[in-house]
Amino acid sequence: MSEQHAKQQEATFRSLTEMVQLAQKHLERGDWDYLVGAADTEASLRRNRAAVESWVFKPRILNDVSAVNIESQLLGSAMRIPVVLPPIGSVQAFEAGGGISVARAAKDYGILQILSSSCSPDYEAVAQGVPGPRIYQLYLTGDQDWMDDHIRRAMDAGYTGFCLTADTQVYSRRERDVMKGYVPMSGRSASAANGDFSHQASMTWDTIAHIKDTHDIPLIVKGVMHEDDAAHCVEAGVDVIYVSNHGGRQLDHSMACIDALPQVSQAVAGRVPVVVDGGFMRGADVVKGLCLGADFVGMGRFEGLAMAAGGYAGLMRGLKILEQEIRISMALLGAPDLASLNSSLLQRAQSLAEPSVLSAFPLLDDY
Repeated sequence: MSEQHAKQQEATFRSLTEMVQLAQKHLERGDWDYLVGAADTEASLRRNRAAVESWVFKPRILNDVSAVNIESQLLGSAMRIPVVLPPIGSVQAFEAGGGISVARAAKDYGILQILSSSCSPDYEAVAQGVPGPRIYQLYLTGDQDWMDDHIRRAMDAGYTGFCLTADTQVYSRRERDVMKGYVPMSGRSASAANGDFSHQASMTWDTIAHIKDTHDIPLIVKGVMHEDDAAHCVEAGVDVIYVSNHGGRQLDHSMACIDALPQVSQAVAGRVPVVVDGGFMRGADVVKGLCLGADFVGMGRFEGLAMAAGGYAGLMRGLKILEQEIRISMALLGAPDLASLNSSLLQRAQSLAEPSVLSAFPLLDDY
């Protein structure tokens, strides 16, 4: 990246608070509400954020943190930071480049993107435009032969992992969207393609067994919230467990993802990597997730906000600030590397703010 390009990114926003302000400024009201909204009463969304904020740090002292190492690997790919960019079906609503802009940023920053089957451009166009390792996420809107065809095509296009979303048996009722008559771009695309969500509802453990028996590609199962399901996934040969309640956008009144994480991590017992998302918006939030057993943290709304703020350059800038926050939090916590993070560095405390999707940015109204 050229020095001039870096300076242009720097000038886009100086803080994550400004990133959120720019995102709201750039988006139409319907797209903004889709990005920050959730299912029905939005209780799951608020609970995600409340739970993240309820964990506070217990720092250790006199550890050498002159060099903080946060690099790792996921599915054979080097990861500059312990963060993945989750699938967003309507990312093209936030910036015209959509999935290809996210792909460029993920590749240039050195992390993995999970590309949604509902986003635009489609997975084959993204792979052709931005070659490199990434994961393909699929909603089952066709039968088994249809699924097999898409997995084979993704493998032929160079995808290094396949993600099956398991928490969308039916499409949730999202009251913000209903009241405005808003249909997200991903929904419009599915309708145009005659997508049939009944196939999602009929998924079983046999679906997992078929994928593992038929296709030679690492399998990620997204939407795991129960420790028994996590253990079953590992026994079935799943390669990555992804703890998620869909950002509060599916089951209303779900438990918080960070609260499900410790039991899931215990059930997995280090046999495969664990990813978690749901309410993680800042670098300190990422560190909390890692302390409680995650190997990587998904930052979906963060990704959408950064894209809305400035597309590729906005996402690159947002990730840079996020990395700075992770490194600072770990240094002040007394943790020189990812292996130093564990639950002894956290304890529960009363949250300081009324939880909301944007309560991670308390200065929004001050500037």
